[in-house]
Amino acid sequence: MKIKIGILGATGYTGAELLRLLVNHGGVEISWLTSEKFSGKTISQVFPHLSGFLDIECKSVRKLGELQNVDLVFSCLPHVTSMHFVKKMLDTGARVIDFSSDFRFSDIKIYEKWFKSKHKYRNYLKNAVYGLAEINKEAIINAQLVANPGCYATSVILGTAPMVKEGLLMPDSIVADIKSGLSGAGRAPDLEHHFSEANESINIDSVSGHNQKPEMEQELSKLGNSNIHITFIPHQASFDRGILATIYSSLNKRVTANKIHDIYAKFYSNSCFVRISELGNLPGTKNVRYSNMCDIGIGFQDDIFVSVAAIDNLGKGASGQAIQNMNLMFDFPETQGLTSTAIYP
Repeated sequence: MKIKIGILGATGYTGAELLRLLVNHGGVEISWLTSEKFSGKTISQVFPHLSGFLDIECKSVRKLGELQNVDLVFSCLPHVTSMHFVKKMLDTGARVIDFSSDFRFSDIKIYEKWFKSKHKYRNYLKNAVYGLAEINKEAIINAQLVANPGCYATSVILGTAPMVKEGLLMPDSIVADIKSGLSGAGRAPDLEHHFSEANESINIDSVSGHNQKPEMEQELSKLGNSNIHITFIPHQASFDRGILATIYSSLNKRVTANKIHDIYAKFYSNSCFVRISELGNLPGTKNVRYSNMCDIGIGFQDDIFVSVAAIDNLGKGASGQAIQNMNLMFDFPETQGLTSTAIYP
């Protein structure tokens, strides 16, 4: 029997990628979609590539009470806004996977500091599971609410988790330099993302901090049972999709590259979507785009340890990861709907 699905905010980039993957899943039936901008239009009018695959009408979120109950809701709504509708969906008995940051943090004070807003649903926050299957698989299986990780955070956590778990990194030494495609900034029109503004350019998003920094620190601190601090500088580059995270850190004892490679291979030995590059090879975004894969490579420059993680920001960094979580929650094969390779060239 297929599970019934609703999607809040279905007409952004993450919604489009979610729908592209779900229409070929086989275990789901999409019951409704919401979109304020495109309310009254069919989803295939909004995204012509879905014509013949999915043609249902987008509804306004104001009509949420009129829509049928479903087994699972994906919320692709913005930070701060999403929490209110997640709460409504949980109250219907649905399980929820939330793409925003609203339920990612264990400490409500951290959320309120970074998002400059009061969190209205403390009780729901404490029961949310951080949806990174490579470290939280068992908790995801039984979760009512999954907080889908951020794309930057996914790349950094996966790129450093084995070393943090082994206690090999100096906890204040981690520096993450990340290049992201322009789709990571969302679909809403913005002057700096117009073609003539963004093309043939690379820009630093911020040097003072980014709201996914505390997310990385929270999850890695839990994993390593220590206080991890990360210096994180995000950049936006003029390609559509992909993330390349180059992560520098100091080791607290001398370990060979071969030994570290073995640590990564063992840590991810049961992970369907993580590939560890051979020593001497480092990943690039072209080999993961349109997929749910994360490629990781390692090396040294002098005594500085370098790990490199490549993901598709809309795949493993968002919608593919959400479907991976759905598969775990509803006892589908973890890879169902996610087995296509990257598109090359």
